[in-house]
Amino acid sequence: MRKTMDKLKEWLHNNEITEVECVVGDMSGIARGKISPVDKFISEGEMRLPESVLLQTVTGDYVDDDIYYTLLDEANIDFICKPDENAVYLLPWTIEKTAQIIHDTFDKMGNPIELTPRNVLKKVLKLYEERNWKPVVAPEMEFYLAARSADPALPLNPPIGRSGRIEKGRQSFSIDAANEFDPLFEDMYDWCETQGLAINTLIHEEGIAQMEINFRHGDPLMLSDQVFVFKRTLKEAALKHNVVATFMSKPITDEPGSAMHLHQSIWDINTGTNIFTNEDGTSSSLFYEHIAGLQQFIPKMLPLFAPNVNSFRRFLLHTSAPLNVEWGEENRTCGLRIPNCSSQNRRIENRLPGADANSYLVIAASLLCGYIGMIKNLKPTSPAQGRSYEIKSSPLPCTLESALESMENCDEVAEYLSVAFAKAFIAVKRTEHENFKRVISSWEREFLLLTV
Repeated sequence: MRKTMDKLKEWLHNNEITEVECVVGDMSGIARGKISPVDKFISEGEMRLPESVLLQTVTGDYVDDDIYYTLLDEANIDFICKPDENAVYLLPWTIEKTAQIIHDTFDKMGNPIELTPRNVLKKVLKLYEERNWKPVVAPEMEFYLAARSADPALPLNPPIGRSGRIEKGRQSFSIDAANEFDPLFEDMYDWCETQGLAINTLIHEEGIAQMEINFRHGDPLMLSDQVFVFKRTLKEAALKHNVVATFMSKPITDEPGSAMHLHQSIWDINTGTNIFTNEDGTSSSLFYEHIAGLQQFIPKMLPLFAPNVNSFRRFLLHTSAPLNVEWGEENRTCGLRIPNCSSQNRRIENRLPGADANSYLVIAASLLCGYIGMIKNLKPTSPAQGRSYEIKSSPLPCTLESALESMENCDEVAEYLSVAFAKAFIAVKRTEHENFKRVISSWEREFLLLTV
């Protein structure tokens, strides 16, 4: 730890940092932590947070006491957060020179906290490491830009671009439509470069003012960190330009939802080759088994890919989102697409995760599903041909309630991710759902108030 702090001290000094944001990503991907003067950060070397943070919902509430006290100490003690020297990022938008440092979490005995998403991903990566396999991933993040509004009851409106007009109609892949927000994206790219984020292509997606940023392929933990940081970065760039950026899965009625498409392949550490490909260039048995694992276990772990009530609004017919776990070559109507690429770059694109999901948990769950398929030698279905939206052979749970029930009954979640994490995640999401059910929607008032 001292060596880590010496390295961090040198970096902080060389970059003239005066403040440090010490952060941990919670179940919903929200940055929790403390802002510390740099001298205090260096002298203390670690941060402490109350255990209650681990069971905090997106609304700031906590799970019921009967679950809370089976998972955490009744005294609401602290857990220990230690900085990761490989997860240090400058914050270009702050007035003071500030660094954001992602921390790992431990109990007082030095054991990794099972409830933190970053540790969940590390646990899955350890499974691969034990078999001399190295996963490689590339996330694609979709999001919407919208006009600022102080009233959450009002629908989102498209923002005004450089031309002084709002976007009309569908502008998929339009360069001019994307350039309407060029000043915002220039800042975004500059800030991402400053932070070392591996972003690549910017695309205008199908929805009005809907965009997509692609990340370059790389290490799953590093890219999970970078997606976590990117979300904050984009939101700050948008606010600077008087608009908002949202990663809600389905923020606008009758517009396409936003996904976190995940490309994944597995490499042999010893040979440096893609285990999805045989020596003769054909698809390997491990490739098909990986697909089969995704097919069998994504429906059982769907809340890790679609964690909110809003996530399931994306899974509707005629919304451009895949509605099943079919697989097919170059087929974007399938939940699992096999891109057309060279044999050594053979990979699977998981198109089911929503942009609102926690990047650590999405990548952990997607890799875990494929891993189980490989170690259990599962067999996939035949590849789908043509339009697959209406295929009923591999349905997904259609509500958060039913998805949480499926996850609760999935033995593999508890076996590989821990009983404690499974209980905690499900409890947090059920608490959020109970809060949601208390809200009376505008639809109910519009169609039921005077008619029933």
